[in-house]
Amino acid sequence: MRKIIIASTSTLYNGAYLDYLLPTLKKHFENVKTLLFIPYARPSGISHEAYTNKVKAAFSNLNIEVKGIHEFENPIEAVQHAEAIFTGGGNTFVLVNELFKNKILDTIEKVVKNGTPYLGTSAGSNICGLTIGTTNDMPIVYPPSFRTLGFMSFNINPHYLDPVENSEHMGETRETRINEFHQFNPQPVLGLREGSWLEVKGTSIILKGNLTARLFKRNENPIEVEPETELNYLK
Repeated sequence: MRKIIIASTSTLYNGAYLDYLLPTLKKHFENVKTLLFIPYARPSGISHEAYTNKVKAAFSNLNIEVKGIHEFENPIEAVQHAEAIFTGGGNTFVLVNELFKNKILDTIEKVVKNGTPYLGTSAGSNICGLTIGTTNDMPIVYPPSFRTLGFMSFNINPHYLDPVENSEHMGETRETRINEFHQFNPQPVLGLREGSWLEVKGTSIILKGNLTARLFKRNENPIEVEPETELNYLK
């Protein structure tokens, strides 16, 4: 059975790394002793080791040991034998490029669909949808494909921001960009606000957290989705 947490962000304002998710992660990773961390969303010039150490500190609160995938000679085998997997945030284009480069995108998809618990935050959540076409990141590298893990039949827009009332900013809003996406792509897009996440168990996909999410469907007006709503119907 699939066990997946898809979070908008790793850190809330004035909070510690993953702090707001720890009660959920304690249940999600129950009986997990060692976690495989994928730091590929950070460019290699920014230390994967330092990023992994940050994750180690957070998971020490759950008595879970963390190993970075960069510590293994064979990334494919590391994924195949992982008790659980966490893909952190950063740049989604860099992340997907590295997943293809190391030939582990399909392996992650396979093991998670077979029951390996997975956590994604930010970029690590972007890759849970059908494509990365609704990421907020700059395409600083160009991966072979925008195709991602396809754990659900819609796309994610993490860190979703509403227009600020009375703002003098005249640039495009997040909603404008998603509407542009729908001129060329049919799948729904779920805007996840900070502090919200999706909990996937088997075929069930439930919105969690205290905030609504913004759901965009092609040729329809966007709607607000309440926490605890089942979203497995989206296609």
